[in-house]
Amino acid sequence: MLRVWFGDRENSIYNTSVFFKNRYTNDWILDDFARKIIQDVDHSEVISANIILSPVFGSISPLQLSGGVKAVLLMKHYPGKIFSAQNCGDNCAKWILELGKTQNFTINLFHVMNFGDGEFNIRILNDRKLVVHNMQEFLDAGAYYLRKGT
Repeated sequence: MLRVWFGDRENSIYNTSVFFKNRYTNDWILDDFARKIIQDVDHSEVISANIILSPVFGSISPLQLSGGVKAVLLMKHYPGKIFSAQNCGDNCAKWILELGKTQNFTINLFHVMNFGDGEFNIRILNDRKLVVHNMQEFLDAGAYYLRKGT
């Protein structure tokens, strides 16, 4: 299940680019999940573990992927770490929800990410008993905890 902490959280990893650079492996890029998110979010095609074809930049390395793609891949491969989703635009939200269907992991947010119109289950860690099921509930929780500053 996806778990969200609104606001600063001790031990959160904020510099996902540096963490990614020092931790990713080639097999991450060749994974079906990675290929799909790279195509969807960055509009790029994985050619090999070290070459990604970007319509904007041409051939790039995995280190040149967007911060959002890097953050989501880190969430997948390091579910025990807390990653800031500040690098993730709303175009990453569906991928974060998708991961939350198969594994438990935690992100922290300083804004209310748009998870769309569907139903979902997200545990709000600011109040461990709270599980939200749609954007209205998520928005209410985000507004409360971000305003409160906890």
